[in-house]
Amino acid sequence: MKERVLVFDTTLRDGEQSPGASLNVQEKVEIARQLEKLGVDIIEAGFPASSPLQLEAVQRISRESSKVVAALARAVEKDITAAWKALQEAAKPRIHTFIGTSDIHISGKFSSDRYGRTLQEKRSTVLRMAVDAVAFAKTFTGDIEFSAEDAGRTDPGYLREIIEAVIAAGATTVNIPDTTGYTWPAEFGRKIADLKSHVPNISDAVISVHCHNDLGLAVANSLSALDFGARQVECSMNGIGERAGNASLEEIVMALKVRSDLHNFETGIVTEEIYNTSRMVSTFTGIIIQPNKAIVGDNAFSHESGIHQDGMLKSRETYEVMTPQSVGVPQTSIVLGRHSGKHGLQSRLLALGYSLEESELEALYRRFVEIADKKKEVYDDDLRGLMGDELKRPGSTFELDYLHINSGTASIPTATIRIKHRDQLYEESATGDGPVDACFRAIERALEIESMVTSYSVRSTTAGRQALGEALVRIRDRGVSFNGRGVSTDIIEASAKAYLQALGLRLNHFESNTTETIDNGV
Repeated sequence: MKERVLVFDTTLRDGEQSPGASLNVQEKVEIARQLEKLGVDIIEAGFPASSPLQLEAVQRISRESSKVVAALARAVEKDITAAWKALQEAAKPRIHTFIGTSDIHISGKFSSDRYGRTLQEKRSTVLRMAVDAVAFAKTFTGDIEFSAEDAGRTDPGYLREIIEAVIAAGATTVNIPDTTGYTWPAEFGRKIADLKSHVPNISDAVISVHCHNDLGLAVANSLSALDFGARQVECSMNGIGERAGNASLEEIVMALKVRSDLHNFETGIVTEEIYNTSRMVSTFTGIIIQPNKAIVGDNAFSHESGIHQDGMLKSRETYEVMTPQSVGVPQTSIVLGRHSGKHGLQSRLLALGYSLEESELEALYRRFVEIADKKKEVYDDDLRGLMGDELKRPGSTFELDYLHINSGTASIPTATIRIKHRDQLYEESATGDGPVDACFRAIERALEIESMVTSYSVRSTTAGRQALGEALVRIRDRGVSFNGRGVSTDIIEASAKAYLQALGLRLNHFESNTTETIDNGV
């Protein structure tokens, strides 16, 4: 019998902490539905104490999901209370509480004398806070996970002490994060083995690992930890997350599946849903998957070298260790056009992982017909692009009402734009170095707003002259990044939509969020 490895997906929590990867509530719900199809064991739905939007998203996912739904909380009562408020309707709720345990974290986060004057006194305070947090969380639910933040750099003796104490207090899962991506695979494996050997009550809890990718070792560290006793891996789709990201779910799962000759592990992941999940996450977050990304990149099953092509034609196994179908990569795409009806559209969307209410389908169908009239054929990636655009549109802060561009080799690029905002129209014109620059300047003049654009890119979602264009714009204000995304057959229109979306997210953030800085940890 193979041993089950639990897959803890943190796409909706740590993954969303990628700079600018802000998701609205409906997008988080859609991704959670797809994660359920994918077969993950635990969905970490968010950090309820950090904002009202996070709390609402966790609540909605809790109501729908049959999986274990986890909510993150610092080791303080108000965070744990907020987590339970969000989770209380879940079929299988889990409170995930954490505190920094390395000397670096303790000295930095608990520098005040009220936590103790010496490092040893501060360590005692942190241990007490961890135990109290677990005990308090236990009054709400029996499923409690504790994370020793920066365990990778935590003193081994102190880590043993705190893990033993939180298990005694009621923790059913103990997470050992390599928060900074610092450890070496063999080193990290020994850390897990040390806990297995020296923590007397370790068998009363599942050992989990949460590895970051700062040195590109997140997947290797996670697999090493499994070899030495961990039985839960925390990972994200496409490896997104803080800084260089998290361990990539698809890489861990397929490594275990393809190299089953080396171990006795299995997961419950439906690998054929990997591609759809990957594309949905990329579409909603606006984070493009690098072409050479393992498993899900555009080049993952592509062969250009003549030697490789010849080998593939003779035997696929020559250069592929898995089939495209095993991860859900389609060989062909169903093509929809202007004559396709709502039923055909809905059927294809369901196959791609999207489940829509009738009103949502009606709105999307109108957009679909508009696109189909312009480009004749609508492909799977076009539909993914439309879904990402449509879920941002309802109640959008700023909506593009009209756009006119005048540009040419012998003329100064000029843009005239009209924007709808809270039932009012704002119209302005501006010139620029090019049509996109003129468009952005017109938007800024119309809204009387300035922003720092830190990134701008345009790509086609499908091949051919009539491809749907996708524009991605990132802006930064007061240390916070916001990603905007727009799609259209006209890349200038797509760029305007993307910029307006980023500005809208910025406005909503600073209107609704508190000024308190919350450490999202782990």
